[in-house]
Amino acid sequence: MKDILIIGGGQAGLATAQRLGLRGHRPLILDTAAHPGDAWRRRWDSLRLFTPARRSALPGLPFPGPQGRYPGKDEVADYLAAYARHFDLDISHGTTVRRLSRDGARFAAETDRGTYRADAVVIATGPFQTPYIPAISGFFTGLQLHSSEYRDPSRIPDGDVLVVGGGNSGIQIAAELAATHRVTLAGRARPVMPQRILGADVFTWLKAFGVVRAPVTGRLGRRVKARDPLIGQGVGHLRRKGVRVVDRLAEPHTLDPAAVVWATGYTQDYTWLDVPGALAPDGRPRQSFGVSAVPGLFHIGLSFQYSRGSALLGWVGEDAAIVVDRLVAGL
Repeated sequence: MKDILIIGGGQAGLATAQRLGLRGHRPLILDTAAHPGDAWRRRWDSLRLFTPARRSALPGLPFPGPQGRYPGKDEVADYLAAYARHFDLDISHGTTVRRLSRDGARFAAETDRGTYRADAVVIATGPFQTPYIPAISGFFTGLQLHSSEYRDPSRIPDGDVLVVGGGNSGIQIAAELAATHRVTLAGRARPVMPQRILGADVFTWLKAFGVVRAPVTGRLGRRVKARDPLIGQGVGHLRRKGVRVVDRLAEPHTLDPAAVVWATGYTQDYTWLDVPGALAPDGRPRQSFGVSAVPGLFHIGLSFQYSRGSALLGWVGEDAAIVVDRLVAGL
């Protein structure tokens, strides 16, 4: 049997390991976290999925509890831990990969706990790697934190709060803070889809019309990627809560908030991936539907890797099936 490594133990890595198990392989997952689901457990306290429980399961194990509810972040963390136990997945926790390189025809993953070698590697580190805070942050003197560090309003000082970023995270955090603080959101307005349409969850409709799994190489998939909407709440909802909304920080020196929350997303960091041909000049992976330009190397869980569903709990398993088919065929 060939040796297979999966780098990253989040939902994408777990789904890939389960799929490989169905094909008779037992991969080793290398994960920095101490427990499955830790990345979710560290998110802000009130975070809830915008997909219902019935649309939030990985392959082979339903999400527990009432299927119409929207699970919180700790429920997701508990589910991922239960998933790893249920399928007896082989995970080396607290293991950070410092460098992945070639070792002849194989790969060598150098970690803080030794070197692991494999015939094939799946990179499942996901799209949320390095928090991004723009250089404009230097204009502010109050408390500053990235959305990945935000937990709840009680930890934010009294006074004005500026939330930067008009995505789902920025909208949700600004809405929560509006109950206790004077809030300004800096972020461009984006299309908004209601969470429920005619009594059914919006993802029921998106699945029925083939929107979630429309390949990014097709016309529909390209349109979805170009105009990826917010789910449930937009800037109109914030204005009704008394939030001041501006398109951008045209003159940051005129603002003096007590705190700034940077909901400005993440950048990808593949500086540890030392395999010739694996990365494009801009530092992004060379891959098509998760299959790297390097034989034996694969990716899973990237945003729009195959479709809108690629980085969502309920659909990443379908991407995993595609990757595993190609991986096993290559072996």
